Order: sequence, then C-alpha cells, then structure tokens
Amino acid sequence: MIDHLPLSDTAMLVSAINRLLRDGEFEDLDDICSYYEIPRGELEEKLGSQGFQYDEALNSVR
Repeated sequence: MIDHLPLSDTAMLVSAINRLLRDGEFEDLDDICSYYEIPRGELEEKLGSQGFQYDEALNSVR
C-alpha cells in the first residue's frame, strides 16, 4: 500500500492507480478515492487533463 497518491506527476499517478487495482488492494476507483480522501471528480479531472480516463469495464486508467 502506498502512503499517498502522487498527484503532482500524472504518469506516476496512472501507474499507482493501475497497480492498486491490478494487485487487488482496491476494488475500483471509488474505493481508491474514498481511502485517499480525494473526490472522484477531482481525480478524474486531473487524469483527463493529461488525456487519461478510468475505464470501468477494464477497471484501469488508460
């Protein structure tokens, strides 16, 4: 488990989120947002500003 999400580095953020999901530490993006106390809309806006989005069907950020 990581202590915090690397919000200032989008590439690292995508990597961290996908690792947390892949390794089964969290079920989905909502679980991650809840644990790290980050509003989902804020996180998705951060990802979207760099061309990334959460794919619910794949349960990963692409």
